[in-house]
Amino acid sequence: MNYPVIAEHILATVQGTWWSRRRRRDDVPHLPPGAVYVFRVGGNYRAYPEGMVFDPSHPDVLDASSVSLVDTRARLVEVERMLPSVSEADNFTVRASFTCRATDPSVIARQGVVDVTVPLRSYLAGDGDLPRVSAGHRVEEINAVRTEVGHRMTAYSAIVPPRVAGMSVEFISAEVHASEELRDWEQRLRDERRSRELQRGQRDFETQDALRIVELLSQGSDHVDAFGIARKEIDVTEAAARIHRITGEETVRRHQAETSDRAHTQARETAETQMRRDMLLTLLRQMGGSEYVDYHQVLEQVLRETGGKSASGLEAGPDSSRMVESGASRPDRVHRGRDGSHDPQGGFVKNEDDLVD
Repeated sequence: MNYPVIAEHILATVQGTWWSRRRRRDDVPHLPPGAVYVFRVGGNYRAYPEGMVFDPSHPDVLDASSVSLVDTRARLVEVERMLPSVSEADNFTVRASFTCRATDPSVIARQGVVDVTVPLRSYLAGDGDLPRVSAGHRVEEINAVRTEVGHRMTAYSAIVPPRVAGMSVEFISAEVHASEELRDWEQRLRDERRSRELQRGQRDFETQDALRIVELLSQGSDHVDAFGIARKEIDVTEAAARIHRITGEETVRRHQAETSDRAHTQARETAETQMRRDMLLTLLRQMGGSEYVDYHQVLEQVLRETGGKSASGLEAGPDSSRMVESGASRPDRVHRGRDGSHDPQGGFVKNEDDLVD
């Protein structure tokens, strides 16, 4: 750092008589803003008057053997010092800030203060008790070290203020930094934590969007279309044409479903009717081989199977006696009349008077 002395140059001796002696302007470097010339004349250092136009014939310019360019503006200067921790593998870094301003350019040029950080670094290292502040802490306890170092530096600068010849120096603040490895580790942890928080936030947003979409869909397609039209994502004409097409397709599907149901019902009824007919035919075939048939019971069973009325509700016809029994009478059978007497004729009517009650 070239501060406060910006540059130093050796000047050649000017030849000639005293009335014709002049130094060339190119022999003296140009002065940057905020700086002054300090010429060495013999054993003395003389600052060129600030604000005065450079005069190559000025006695100090003619007799000078060297020139120094001194920056007189106030600057903020930072210096660092390493401090130990509990672990030998880790250290703290203290960065102290000072404000510096050149008050006597001649003294600065004589002292040759080319880099003001050198005396300030010596000043910071002069505090022998500063390492004790951090030696009892781990690198993870950097916040506690910062507080203690700040208090220590404030007290130290008040008791032993920093001094640089020809300059005014004031202590501003002290910052404590962890090692590069610890910073890298903390940065990785921070980045990973932020990444996970970002993923968690994205999942929460996706869940909220999904719930909102589910609620929107549950209200029907008309509501969804209205929402899309409101956000200008769906054209009204296209939505109307799609709704008309869907309605027509739904009508066709409903008609087909009804037609299919009627056909299925008719087929089932036809199958049931055919099944009853088959059962009746089977029953009649079985009756053909029997010697005795109770036609009254058969009629009731047929009507029950075919869904008709009970035979008990029907009136007996004139030939009902023949429906009760058919075929030749058996000799071992004895029939009873209406009065309970035995009928030796086996159920046949003796005369016409028996037909009348």
